[in-house]
Amino acid sequence: MKAVVFEQYGTPEVLKLKNVEKPVPKDNEILVKNHATSVTIGDVIIRRGKHPDSKFQSIMLRVILGFRKPKSKKRILGMELAGVIEVAGKNVTKFKEGDQIFASTGFNFGAYAEYVCLSEDGVIAPKPSNLTIEESAAGFASGAITALVTLRKANIQEDQKVLIYGASGSVGTFAVQIAKYYGAKVTGICSTKNLDLVKSLGADTVLDYTKEDFTSKEETYDVIFDAVAKLIPSKAKKVLNQKGVYLSVIKDSPARIFAEDLLQIKEIIEQGKLKAQIDKTYSLDDIVEAHKYVEKGHKKGNVLVTIG
Repeated sequence: MKAVVFEQYGTPEVLKLKNVEKPVPKDNEILVKNHATSVTIGDVIIRRGKHPDSKFQSIMLRVILGFRKPKSKKRILGMELAGVIEVAGKNVTKFKEGDQIFASTGFNFGAYAEYVCLSEDGVIAPKPSNLTIEESAAGFASGAITALVTLRKANIQEDQKVLIYGASGSVGTFAVQIAKYYGAKVTGICSTKNLDLVKSLGADTVLDYTKEDFTSKEETYDVIFDAVAKLIPSKAKKVLNQKGVYLSVIKDSPARIFAEDLLQIKEIIEQGKLKAQIDKTYSLDDIVEAHKYVEKGHKKGNVLVTIG
């Protein structure tokens, strides 16, 4: 099968499309014929082998991945996928052959490949009925879950004022919609070119960070969510209500996610309350170009990669 392999850390060019051995599922695993995956900023950080914000996080990254070069089991990147189950192991009871699913592979990676083996107890759910298989891989098992689980920490109540900083990125676009789902009044912060996009997602107010500083205004908020980890917390907290909650995508994002989280995402999608913004779509053959684009840091929503 074809898979994108990286055998050293570095620029997008370290990603090589190769023929590798097709995996064989264990008794408790499913073999998925992969239709699509995504490229996230997390994939870019892993490929570099260096975290942009912290030397400690860079060290921990190398502990997981391998210090001098990626471990053999970590050389196929990709943390989410959508596809069709081709084989179900003899002990699998939750899924059957032919099921259309979407899933998170997490730090097991492996989604930049034509076939992937997953434990049936992993973060897997039936594909949303109102999406194509390819659309199901557009950030829902990564950015949407991150937004959902992080915002849940704030226990958002109806009519609370929630500010999303970085509202046009993958996590941010989902966070705007999820905060609205919980009944909040949402202010989205983004650049000039993305104002209409964030407004279209349901934000009640949209501010252009290139022209105005929300921390200098009199408006205060019950929840502030920095979806791109670029705010100075002490400055942002000046416009946080006394019992308000400040969240950062780096410090407050989930260390672990569960199948129940993905099932909740599926439910919100099928209610018509959550959609993915697909900025660009690449083929697996063009994975280097996809990484180059995401690395620039200006993507709007999600970057999809189709396979096969």
